[in-house]
Amino acid sequence: MRKNIKTTEAIFPMPVLMVATFNDDGSVDVMNAAWGTMLSRNQVALNLTKTHKTVQNIMKRKAFTVSIADSRHLVEADYFGVVSANNTPNKFEKSGLTWTKSENVDAPIINEFPLCMECEFVEYQDDETGLGVIGKVINTSADETVMNEDKVDISKVSAIAFDPYTHGYYEVTKRVGEAFSDGLKLKAEVD
Repeated sequence: MRKNIKTTEAIFPMPVLMVATFNDDGSVDVMNAAWGTMLSRNQVALNLTKTHKTVQNIMKRKAFTVSIADSRHLVEADYFGVVSANNTPNKFEKSGLTWTKSENVDAPIINEFPLCMECEFVEYQDDETGLGVIGKVINTSADETVMNEDKVDISKVSAIAFDPYTHGYYEVTKRVGEAFSDGLKLKAEVD
């Protein structure tokens, strides 16, 4: 038997994305965003309102980075979601994390997060069905500690996902199957 529940934001897992920009004075701003996804192979979509300082920075600087949050930095990642740069301009410094300027776009790479997409701002969509910030991925980098030869090993990333049902974080680490392969077993049985 099924039971109706009240939540409408029912997709799980939701990513925990760290969106980083530079402020007008060159300092670093980072926000936690769960409402983001790949729009195409080289574009990201972040469903963010213009009231966010980060969005204002993206539109001014025409660039941003998106990092995948990991369990080792869960406290800092959550802090970036509960503290607004509109009220706490030095929130990045308070986190204790470090950054490096991207060589590809006018935005910071947060050194402690193992995966980072460097993005150029494409547009902001704010109509009824708009996606918010759209960015073109110019470069993706991974810390060597999460690599096996030339491929990212997600079990080493220890990425976290947001649970919209109970507002928890979950670590995403265990590989349970092979994409574009396991389903072929059922296909062979049916054909």
